[in-house]
Amino acid sequence: MVDGAGLPVALSIAPGQASDKAAVPDLVERIAPGRDLIADRGYDAVAILDLVAARGGQAHIPTQRDRKVQRSVPPELYREGNLVERFFNKMKHFRRIATRFDKLARNYLAALHLAAARLWARAYESTT
Repeated sequence: MVDGAGLPVALSIAPGQASDKAAVPDLVERIAPGRDLIADRGYDAVAILDLVAARGGQAHIPTQRDRKVQRSVPPELYREGNLVERFFNKMKHFRRIATRFDKLARNYLAALHLAAARLWARAYESTT
C-alpha cells in the first residue's frame, strides 16, 4: 500500500497461490480511519467495500465486467492507482528484490522493508 506520493506505508507478502484479496483486511487495518482506498478491478469484493466503509472511508474500486450493477470511478482518481505500479517498478530496481535472492518469506519481507526505507530516505534527501 502506498500513500498519495507513491511512498510505501504498508508491505505484506502472501503465498504465490493465494489471492491478493486475502491480504486486504490486514492492509486496511493499517491505514487511518476515514481514509479512502483506490484499487483496481481485481479487488472488487463486497467484503472489501464493507471493510473500508466500516472504517469510515470510501472505496474507489471499479466493478468486474460481469456484474449486473456497475460502479464507476472518476478517471482522475483511478489514475492515482498507478502509483502502486510505479512503486513496484522502483522496488524492482533493487536486484535482491527483482531476482528474489531470499527464499524465506521473512527474509524477503525484510529486504522489501529495507528497500522501502531507502525510497523514503530518497524522498527526504536534501537537494541543495
